Amino acid sequence: MHQKILLGWMCAAVGLACAAAPAAAQTFAGTAEVVEVEVPVQVVRDGQPVRGLTAADFEVYDGRKKQAITGFRAVDLAAAPAAAGLPMAGRRQFLLLFDLAFSDPKAIVRAREAARELVLKGLRAGDLVGLATYSAARGPQLVLGFTSDRRQVDAALDSLGLVRAPANDPLRLVMTPAGAGDQRLLAEGSREADAANVDALVRELGPEQANLGRESNRSAQTAAVTALTRSFSGLARTLAAIPGRKQVLYFSEGFDSSLLTGSAGTAAQPRTGGGEVPGGGLDPTATVDRGVGSSEPVLGSTDESLGSTKSVNEVERMLEELRRADCVVQAVDIGGLRAGGEQRVARTGGKDTLLNIARGTGGELFENSNDLSAAMSGVLERTSLTYVLSFQPENAKPDGSYHKLRVELRNAPRGVRLAYRPGYYSPRPYAALNPLEKLFEASSRVMGGEESGAIASSVLAAPFRTASGRAYVPVLIEVDGPALLAGKPPGALPVEIYVYALDGGGAIQDFLVQSLGMDLAKVEPALRQSGLKFFGHLDLPAGDYSVRTLVRNGATGAFSLRVVPLTVPSFTAGPVLLPPFFPEPPNRWLLSRETPRGPQVPYPFMAKQQPFIPAARPALAAGQEVPLSLVGYNLGTGDLKAEGRILARDGKEVGGGEVRVLARESAGGGPDRLAAAFKPPQLPPGEYVLRVTLSGAGGTAGSSAPFVVSAGR
Repeated sequence: MHQKILLGWMCAAVGLACAAAPAAAQTFAGTAEVVEVEVPVQVVRDGQPVRGLTAADFEVYDGRKKQAITGFRAVDLAAAPAAAGLPMAGRRQFLLLFDLAFSDPKAIVRAREAARELVLKGLRAGDLVGLATYSAARGPQLVLGFTSDRRQVDAALDSLGLVRAPANDPLRLVMTPAGAGDQRLLAEGSREADAANVDALVRELGPEQANLGRESNRSAQTAAVTALTRSFSGLARTLAAIPGRKQVLYFSEGFDSSLLTGSAGTAAQPRTGGGEVPGGGLDPTATVDRGVGSSEPVLGSTDESLGSTKSVNEVERMLEELRRADCVVQAVDIGGLRAGGEQRVARTGGKDTLLNIARGTGGELFENSNDLSAAMSGVLERTSLTYVLSFQPENAKPDGSYHKLRVELRNAPRGVRLAYRPGYYSPRPYAALNPLEKLFEASSRVMGGEESGAIASSVLAAPFRTASGRAYVPVLIEVDGPALLAGKPPGALPVEIYVYALDGGGAIQDFLVQSLGMDLAKVEPALRQSGLKFFGHLDLPAGDYSVRTLVRNGATGAFSLRVVPLTVPSFTAGPVLLPPFFPEPPNRWLLSRETPRGPQVPYPFMAKQQPFIPAARPALAAGQEVPLSLVGYNLGTGDLKAEGRILARDGKEVGGGEVRVLARESAGGGPDRLAAAFKPPQLPPGEYVLRVTLSGAGGTAGSSAPFVVSAGR
């Protein structure tokens, strides 16, 4: 009865509108705060990354003005660092882009096999992979956002070209929930099912779209090329919202190059452009100053028979947008991926256009190779080391203007080449971002896993055993009210909450998305006095997790990202002690609960048969005893002894804390609940960790919880 009263009040009595999952949205990391520009740089000599460089070896120019390097980090994938500790600007990000308009459906199916092999064999655990398609009917479509979850990539490839409902994830990081019956893991045998999808893919694309590149009407083909280049230009502008370099693997058969050059035109020849030259300086003879580290094509004359100057210009605009977005296109000619003996219609000039697109952005053309992992080994090796340079531009204005960058290497040895972004866009107001830009902003923060944001928040997550084999993990999020209200719109305040649990391999085991619409006429005083406290949950199997929580003001884009480590035990053997819970007084927060989903379980936080709400960031007074709730499993019978230790934020022990067990409640099949008391010693104000060790007949178990000693308490 108490559980129902408490949780019903949390969901309804505070005047919140608990809506369905919000439309994808996220802000660019720019408000009135100091703007920091990150510049990923790859330094290569003889095809191998140059290691051992420091910040003193680089010079960065914003336009003509030399900038002070305020941050420096070498991200070396050969050293196998923890993926969660990598800055987004230093992560390798691969967008698998399938051209359904200028490709035969059977070639697309074989391209999926090649893509699977690359993801399985060639990429590292910390690499992020997204998937998109382009069709004449729909234009560019994001199927899967950049994720470390290889199972989601497999599911996205399996549904390529087909209409498939997402798993209610507005950030598009999850297509198929973990544990779903139709989920196929990446494996050698997974490609055997691809052939069965050919007929469905052909039906979905339709004869007109599948054969678009074979139209005899040249004007129709030229219009199709213009539509593609404009769509890719828009996609590039959107991808600019993602920090770091994006490797776009473009799977296509290409379009006829004579549509651009005319029937008498010749294939484009590359010409060295700015941005990748010995020593890192720009070639003063280059006609394009881009700094991406590649060659630029010079398309043939468009004044010859049936050539299209307009199409040539559209292609060049597309390449410029891709370069500005720090996108390198690695083109894969999927016409060469067919099995021997298959019939096909000969297509002229497609390889030339793919080569132009690739070289125009610093990439390469790959053809006649089903083993992309081996074919791209050189690319993967050259991109295995990235130096991330940071600087803070003066008088940065949130106007979205583009600023050219130049990076030079001091005393560069002969033959050294630099690849770096050619420039950056100033932040824009949140309202000016399109939905896909907001989506990428949010998903990049979640997958990056670096705590950030102007809104203060705290998170508590703890696993409770269930009969299903997956733990019920309550997630409590406390959000600072005044910071959440900053720049609030009149009337209502939209709040967006995203929670993802990533296991050690980068797979998303469960996620939670909630949209709250706050009627400020009713709740603003309470919200401004303290803040919002949200109650949700995850269902997780045993394992170690990184729980990433993103809270955002849906009107201004202000956000908070918090990362909490979580261990879900097996509960099958040995004693288990959950994190110590600090009950807090009622009516302190504006409370809300997730929209009910999945099997309902009893309210987990109970003491003396009464429900309580634990603090995610308990604020204590030095020397003052407070109640403490300890919850454990397999603790055995008899008396239990508790011992407390206090750790500073850096992990050093600063003293002992008195923990007394006052009473014990045991329920058949449920956890042991211990009513206890904790008295912190005299401590200066600051952040600390309470480590509790519980000993008894069942053995010894320990757990920890953070707390704060506030000044003046």
